[in-house]
Amino acid sequence: MRRFFFDFAALSLLLVVSSPAEAANFDDPTWPCIQRKVPNLSIGQMWSGPIISEEDKGSVNDDPLETVAAALAVRRTSLEEAETLVAGFAAASTENRNERLAHLFTNAFDRINNERAQLIGGISRYAERQSGLAQRIDELNEKLVVMEAKEDKTNDEFDAFEELADKIDWDTRIFDERQQSLTYVCETPVILEKRAFALARIIMNHME
Repeated sequence: MRRFFFDFAALSLLLVVSSPAEAANFDDPTWPCIQRKVPNLSIGQMWSGPIISEEDKGSVNDDPLETVAAALAVRRTSLEEAETLVAGFAAASTENRNERLAHLFTNAFDRINNERAQLIGGISRYAERQSGLAQRIDELNEKLVVMEAKEDKTNDEFDAFEELADKIDWDTRIFDERQQSLTYVCETPVILEKRAFALARIIMNHME
């Protein structure tokens, strides 16, 4: 008879070792990434220019600024393209140049920070689903061990045993594939943070 059942202890160890939540061990034990969970970025950590207040943000009605900021915030705009956009924006800002550049960075930063916060929320929900799947695999594996121990199985019992073994195999494959995807997704908040830093440097270089 082909041996279907999985080694329960080995599977449990696999799930623990392969789970980045265990590796992270930061303030949030449910956070699945090796990178520390930082829900929101601080503009003061990367920007040494004028700080735009929340009140001042709302008072600006500048379509060109909004258009450039939106382009700067998206990752498909390369940093070389961002440099060109900022240079053109700075050259066109004949009055209040530094203030307009400060507004430009603040607008782009807010967009990046919001995207990043949404992504972190999505990662947390993703990790919850992974944790639930891991628990289900453990529970099914326990059931499979009991079924394996039964001697003289009927045809129906053997069919049920095979079906459960296939289910565990499928769920484990899904779990592993998701873990591989999660490794990439966990890097994205860091990529966004680095982009905000890079944009800060580019814009600051065009200030008078």
